[in-house]
Amino acid sequence: MNELVAKTQAVGPWKYALVPVVVAVVGLRIWLFVRRRRRRHQGSPSAPGRKAPGAGAAAGGSRIQAALDSVAGDVGLVARREIRERVRTRTFRIGTLIILLVVAAAVVIPVIRKGAQDHQRIGVVGALSPPLRVAVVATGPAVGTKVTLVDESSLAAAQRDLRAGRVAVVLVDAGRLVVKQGFDPSSTSTTTLLVRVLAASLALQSGLEHAGIPPQQAAALAHPKPLPVTSLEPAPTNDTARTTLVYSLILTYVLLTQFGTWIVMGVVEEKSSRVVEVLLAALRPAQLLAGKVIGIGLVALTQAALLVGVALGLGAAVGSDLLHGTAPSGVLAALVWVVLGYAFYSWVYAAAGSLADRQEQLQSVLFPLQLPILFGYITSITGLGQSDPSTLVKVLAYVPPTAPFAMPVLLGLGHATWWQFSLSVAIMLVAIVAVARLASSVYMRAILRTGGRVRLRQLFAAEGA
Repeated sequence: MNELVAKTQAVGPWKYALVPVVVAVVGLRIWLFVRRRRRRHQGSPSAPGRKAPGAGAAAGGSRIQAALDSVAGDVGLVARREIRERVRTRTFRIGTLIILLVVAAAVVIPVIRKGAQDHQRIGVVGALSPPLRVAVVATGPAVGTKVTLVDESSLAAAQRDLRAGRVAVVLVDAGRLVVKQGFDPSSTSTTTLLVRVLAASLALQSGLEHAGIPPQQAAALAHPKPLPVTSLEPAPTNDTARTTLVYSLILTYVLLTQFGTWIVMGVVEEKSSRVVEVLLAALRPAQLLAGKVIGIGLVALTQAALLVGVALGLGAAVGSDLLHGTAPSGVLAALVWVVLGYAFYSWVYAAAGSLADRQEQLQSVLFPLQLPILFGYITSITGLGQSDPSTLVKVLAYVPPTAPFAMPVLLGLGHATWWQFSLSVAIMLVAIVAVARLASSVYMRAILRTGGRVRLRQLFAAEGA
């Protein structure tokens, strides 16, 4: 019976872990299609001059935009332009709305299903002794539900209530159970577990009573005191904490793929339309690249904060246990790695985008970049299903391309200490600085090259010559 209950609880969101991968691929295809249509109908985007930021500040969001201008200077101007372009698109708004609806469904549906399974009504036909009534009610907590007995006037009335869904099971003369539909042998639903436990418990209780054992002694024999249980190792992380880790990995994967794709497409669009030549007349390549990364990053973090806020607010309103049992340090660690993961991959995506000069080359540019993200995501999701993560997951937690997925899993499962977490963060920061310098160098050398896709060996060969 414990195996059946554990199997039911283990299903959770695991079978949906590959959903964001499919969504990301489909979303990319839709985004490419929409962008091509916009370019055909609207022509090449106009090149913004130095006056565009001032005009945008007067339109709305002036406080945030003014803060970017004052703190980051020319980089802030570029970041503000990126924010304005991304937020105003219909694709962004519709996509954000769809994601919010998915998040709301993920929070509300389990609560509704749990509420439906938390209360099981059992119809009773005929006489039922007080010890048997106690035994029937006691089977509820054993399968994670609450049992209420409903006295039926006749078997026909009980069958009507069973077909109408007013009762889940009917107990007839304390001798047999009636259900609406037969159960699959592999079913682990709450009603199935209740019927199986109830059948065994009533059979034992009735057998003891028929043997002439007094009711009080029969109840004691039917429900003996459990034996003490000791363990050699501490208990694993609770299922709720694991579920929260699954959602954090999905959020990290979606943000890295979605906004990384935005960076590549933005760079390629500016290069193919020659807008970048106008921008570089007033800005240095490093300023343009940094502004693009910061602007899109702020949009990504804002969207992530909105999703998390809606999930937490809606969860508190409907009584969801989405974060119950999860340590605040685990949630904070997941958010830290979302930021670090974007900071690492954003430079990689930007440099890769500068190597292409047409939208048709995006697929070949994006595919190799998404492989380490997909590998880290799938490996970490798999590691969550194990009480002791594999050596591969422990190694990937210190490798920058996969650390945003693997390290939160190790920390959430209790297999990483604070100094190990700090070491991984330090390695990631060093990698971000190195990747940013390399990406800036590649971007500066490749962004003005046209006439076909640029290869890295061509850039370094030209530098050596």
